[in-house]
Amino acid sequence: MPTKTGENSDNAVELFLKIGLDEKVAHNTIANNKVTSNLLAVIHEAGVTDGCDRTTGNLLYTVATKFPANALVHRPTLCEYVVSSKVKTPAQLEAAFSFFMSVGPAKFSLSDFEKNCGVGIEVSNEEIEHTVGEIFEELKTTILEQRYKTNVGDLFRRVRERQPWADPKIVKQVVDTKLRELLGERTAADDEKPVKKKKEKPAKAEEKAVVAAAAPPSEEELNPFSIFPSPEENLKVHTEVFFSDGSVLRACNTREVLAKHLKVTGGKVLTRFPPEPNGYLHIGHAKAMFVDFGLAKDRGGHCYLRYDDTNPEAEKKEYIDHIEEIVKWMGWEPFKVKYSDHTNDTVAFLTEQTSKTRNLTLLLETLQKTYTSDYFQDLYELAVELIRRGHAYVDHQFTPHPKAGDKWCIYPSYDFAHCVVDSLENVTHSLCTLEFETRRASYYWLLHALGLYMPYVWEYSRLNVTNTVMSKRKLNCLVTEKYVDGWDDPRLMTLSGLRRRGVSPTAINAFVRGIGITRSDSSLIRLDRFEYHVREELNKTAARAMVVLCPLKVVITNLEAGKVIDLDAKRWPDAPSDDASALYKVPFSNVVYIEKSDFRMKDSKDYYGLAPGKSVLLRYAFPIKCTDVIVGDDNETVVEIRAEYDPEKKMKPKGVLHWVAEPSPDVGPLKVEVRLFDRLFSSENPAELDDWLGDLNSNSKVVIPEAYAVPPLRNAVLSDRFQFERLGYFAVDKDSTPEKLVFNRTVTLRDSYAKGGK
Repeated sequence: MPTKTGENSDNAVELFLKIGLDEKVAHNTIANNKVTSNLLAVIHEAGVTDGCDRTTGNLLYTVATKFPANALVHRPTLCEYVVSSKVKTPAQLEAAFSFFMSVGPAKFSLSDFEKNCGVGIEVSNEEIEHTVGEIFEELKTTILEQRYKTNVGDLFRRVRERQPWADPKIVKQVVDTKLRELLGERTAADDEKPVKKKKEKPAKAEEKAVVAAAAPPSEEELNPFSIFPSPEENLKVHTEVFFSDGSVLRACNTREVLAKHLKVTGGKVLTRFPPEPNGYLHIGHAKAMFVDFGLAKDRGGHCYLRYDDTNPEAEKKEYIDHIEEIVKWMGWEPFKVKYSDHTNDTVAFLTEQTSKTRNLTLLLETLQKTYTSDYFQDLYELAVELIRRGHAYVDHQFTPHPKAGDKWCIYPSYDFAHCVVDSLENVTHSLCTLEFETRRASYYWLLHALGLYMPYVWEYSRLNVTNTVMSKRKLNCLVTEKYVDGWDDPRLMTLSGLRRRGVSPTAINAFVRGIGITRSDSSLIRLDRFEYHVREELNKTAARAMVVLCPLKVVITNLEAGKVIDLDAKRWPDAPSDDASALYKVPFSNVVYIEKSDFRMKDSKDYYGLAPGKSVLLRYAFPIKCTDVIVGDDNETVVEIRAEYDPEKKMKPKGVLHWVAEPSPDVGPLKVEVRLFDRLFSSENPAELDDWLGDLNSNSKVVIPEAYAVPPLRNAVLSDRFQFERLGYFAVDKDSTPEKLVFNRTVTLRDSYAKGGK
């Protein structure tokens, strides 16, 4: 397998062995592409392709793994000092790293470098012996008491503080000699392990206090955006681009380019969310929005909504409109540049960068663009410049553009347009998922070739959730082949599907924030983790109501037919009992309906439903006791239950059931349609299956056309969310009509899926 520098793996191992690495380290290094690339570059920079001694090789290996990324332009200088043995100890190397970290890519004084790194300073054996002697004299009492259990590492530290450039090997020899001189030969007692004292168990109250005082959350947990640098720090080397001739491009901004950029932006963070309008956004895009818009909001900056509309064959205005609408639904406000105090500086800066700005009006319009296609003329002119320099070529594509029409017969590639528009819009942080990491080299090479400002690029892991697919190709197949009911089918993890299902933007953003902004790209996030955040949100915001999905008629024989008792039921379980707004009225009559599953012919100890001769409490109402059961012609199917109610509430049954009553004599309850949605796929990772369509869950959608609901639900409107008590959380669907409401199940009350049930 070739490395990034073009070296074959076998050749790379051979080079590593030549510089003195042992065979195991050499082979382990090959397994890490980044370290391999860095070490090969260092070997070439140091000019030791024919080999070197082991000490020098180990130092060069440290240079490859620890040299600060913001100063890579100076790495060849350090390599020269290592090869010439002017920097020959780990302490000098660490001092060099600290020096270059502070200097960055700027020019520096060699004399300052040599002074900071102890170049030319030779610490004699006599000086080392004298320093060690002083330290032993100061600590003599402690050393005699602890003997060979003395912390030798602390002795070395004290020597380094006084003689930082001393040879560590000689220091160790002198310390060992001094110990033997002072203590004599080791005894059996010196080799005994110290007896560890058993820690006393704290009192239970103290244990609880310890739990309460758990480690505070890290800065990244408190603020996931703390990992990103500020715009002023954008002088570091972003990446290394290796060429076949052995040369290396270390892409970074000059101080002059960065200063002009900061003058235009006022030092604000500018990000962009660049979806391609070729489909509907899914939950993975919710993470991208959280990262892009969230970082800008956290730093008091702005985020562009930029349509990456460079592939007209796959794009539709339907998708463009959907994206803008769903971004705002998610709670994000796209930024458009307006006239400001920086306008003249912006004009001057972009004029200098593009060199071919047509006029002031067009340039100011450019500052308000949110489509890549708005930059086609700029991109065309820059492409001509690249061709003139011998760096590019053009291919044609005769396809009308949904926005630009038939003006162009060529279109810029993603790799060309993405980086250039980032630069033209003065984006400070260009954030994308890890599959684009391989394009980082071309991103920076193009900006370098055109002399444009370079944003900070950082890649994060895709959001992959179990029991679904995220590929636009697979999603498109599900929609066009009618496996689901459109892009907003509640079983899909599209944002429009989640919205229709009743999931709120707050829950989605809480879920994304909870999983963090990581670079671990191999993990699947369990769907129940997402559902946890949905439940947390709905538990606080969804009003309670009672609905019976599969009604079983119960006739209360000791309540007068036609009599209706209005009872108070709670919309919000934690609301004060005297808060009238937290209550709603439910009618109680001699005909009520319970769930068929809440009745059994045979009772048992672990069963809390209704059975012959058994009592239950009807929530917000009265206890009832089953006195008779009416069965159908098959002598098995229960069609009606007779019961008596306890108006004094003297019975104290354990079971509590939800119910719905006839609101008036011979008038049935409110009928509603309820759709029960479940996981769309049976497997956790259907995308990896050859027959992924064969994994579709046939029970992912169950429609109950005539469920019974309490009367107040009649006033529910689109997107209202409820907790149907004991059943789950539900939302009003867009298919609802004045004649009949339709409710979608958002999520169950508890996660029973992992326990083997549904």
